[in-house]
Amino acid sequence: MPVPPLDSTAARIAEFHRRRDAARQPGSPRAAKRQHVLGKMTARERVELLLDDGSFVETDPLARHRSTNFGIDAKRPPGDGVLTGFGTVDGRQVCVYAQDVTSHTGSVGEVFGKKVGKLLDMAMAIGCPVVGISDSSGARVQEGVLALSAYGQVARRVVTASGVIPQISMIMGMCAGGAVYTPAATDLIVMVDRTSHMFVTGPDVIRSVTGESVGLEELGGATVHTERTGNAHYRAADEKDAIAYVQDVLSFLPSNNLDEAPRFPATADLELSTSDRELDTLVPDAPERGYDIRDVVERIVDDGHLLEIHQDFARNILCGFARIEGASVGVVANQPLHLAGALDIDAAEKAARFVRFCDAFNVPILTLVDVPGFLPGSVQEHAGIIRRGAKLGFAYIESTVPKITVITRKAFGGGYAVMGSKELGADICFAWPTAEIGVMGARGGVDLLFRRELTTAEDPVAARRELTESYQETLTSPYVAAEYGCVDDIIAPSETRVAVTRALRALRTKRVVSPPRKHSNIPL
Repeated sequence: MPVPPLDSTAARIAEFHRRRDAARQPGSPRAAKRQHVLGKMTARERVELLLDDGSFVETDPLARHRSTNFGIDAKRPPGDGVLTGFGTVDGRQVCVYAQDVTSHTGSVGEVFGKKVGKLLDMAMAIGCPVVGISDSSGARVQEGVLALSAYGQVARRVVTASGVIPQISMIMGMCAGGAVYTPAATDLIVMVDRTSHMFVTGPDVIRSVTGESVGLEELGGATVHTERTGNAHYRAADEKDAIAYVQDVLSFLPSNNLDEAPRFPATADLELSTSDRELDTLVPDAPERGYDIRDVVERIVDDGHLLEIHQDFARNILCGFARIEGASVGVVANQPLHLAGALDIDAAEKAARFVRFCDAFNVPILTLVDVPGFLPGSVQEHAGIIRRGAKLGFAYIESTVPKITVITRKAFGGGYAVMGSKELGADICFAWPTAEIGVMGARGGVDLLFRRELTTAEDPVAARRELTESYQETLTSPYVAAEYGCVDDIIAPSETRVAVTRALRALRTKRVVSPPRKHSNIPL
């Protein structure tokens, strides 16, 4: 076949196909092969797995850098190390960008700022979530201040979009230096076990400056950030697991702060079931014995399904998404199996962030309370439990979504107040007959109030028993709280699912007009 003249339409179309095909290939086939050897995917493979089949529309695939410093102009691959575009997840619009480590090692330069910046502007304009996938060597040194400018351009847009559209970050490789702060400003961070690493300063710099020798995994691996620092919200077993988790999270969230979360057709059966009745025997008779609060949650929500957020961090409190009658709900619950459900700094901050997340995107909050109070000790006090614990109460007070609280057992002291109490704005507050509500439990209260009587009693054991019963009936009985209106009703544990369902139905049209202000000043 004769070659068409260079100035013909056919030649121009052929040139277009050549350029587009080149843009869709990895920057380096060798680097792409290395990704697969390490059990990782390329940027395009990740995006295609995240989105519905055939839905991805790429933006700026032909963008290239224009730097000439230190010979970098000899290599100008299309796309310039970042893949951007939009598509659908379960039929709903999503914008996505993924750093391409096979092209300039995914380094960030001027083009990154422009491409990702344009994508975030689009996401804000159309009101859809953004998923960012990080896998990069960091700032492109040859581009100097333009590389730093790119980080700033993206970070400014991420903060502007916060609370307006859901933003999820996936750390699929290295994320270091200034690059870590943009994911940290998004709503959720997902990491992959053994292949994701995130830190401000790398092992080599730490060793040269401080003499400390530390490995990548120990410094900033997924286990560190999901269990110890709380910087990441989910540790995935592999990249497919990470993507599946993100898809699941998106299914519970609206596209933006003006929309409602997806709702599935479902009408609850309001007759008590066998599963409901099992709650009547769940709470142990001995107050010092624990039980798994998940067993309560699973009997209240649809299909017993709870998608936990921050599952491995601050295990004394549980946060996650579920559905009731097909509608999304955020669950916050003390976990008696860890620290007896007491609140510490990590638990308070974990729950406060989740409450604010739900409130930003119109997701009602269900709170299950079994809290003996704040964790005592100088370690907590010196680490700022006053300021940092206040975040949880602040978050509940500030939130305007429907809020339902169920007190299952202990609700003492400041823990009672900040765990979605009626006084802090719960719309409906229920208590089980097993609930104890007061300044402190009977053991500490009796010791404080009746020390002399116990010391002088002929039979200290009998005296303590009698005083304890009196203390419970007078001060911590849920019926006392109900008399004063601190709880709206006492319900049997088996009635919880039905009561919560009916309350959510009633609160569906809740509206709150907040006083005009620029923003609150939460105790950070």
